[in-house]
Amino acid sequence: MLNDRSTPATLLATRRSGKPRDMVAPGPDAATLDAMLAIAARTPDHGKLAPWRFVVVEDRDRLAALLTQAYRAEKPGVTEAELANVEQFARQAPTLVVVLSSPRLDSGIPRFEQELSAGAACMNLLHAAAAHGFVGGWLTGWAAQSDAVLAGFGTPPERIVGFVFVGTPSRAPEERPRPDLERVVSRWRLDTVEA
Repeated sequence: MLNDRSTPATLLATRRSGKPRDMVAPGPDAATLDAMLAIAARTPDHGKLAPWRFVVVEDRDRLAALLTQAYRAEKPGVTEAELANVEQFARQAPTLVVVLSSPRLDSGIPRFEQELSAGAACMNLLHAAAAHGFVGGWLTGWAAQSDAVLAGFGTPPERIVGFVFVGTPSRAPEERPRPDLERVVSRWRLDTVEA
């Protein structure tokens, strides 16, 4: 385990994203990953649509080829250093799950709500990773916006919500500054009711 997370509140209060480039083996085995994905799927979902999909990437060579080809096509004048970073992105961390927003446009549920559900599924996957003693990192970047990369995983109106990397941290994840609650929380009440 990363640290003592004996209570759910402690787990939630101490969960920290890890940098995928700092993740090492072991990652979750197949049964553990399935359990994590089952937790990720327990997300708010207006209309019970399951408007998201999880794609477990098992072939990192094919992913590296897909990303490299897309990057070359989309970034004229690409440098070897940039391509090395693309290759590193594809191969980091022992486990990778691509999460797709897969909206049901005929459902009557606003697309935005369906996309929020997909984001919540990503967050649940990070919580599941922590609960199982791993660290997770949710990345987007150019690859999540690339039509060519999307074509490797799905078709519009689907969108890549994120690349969720999971593994064992090679060093303790650093805490990052959190917002001051006074800045992000307000209290609202109806002081008077007019007739």
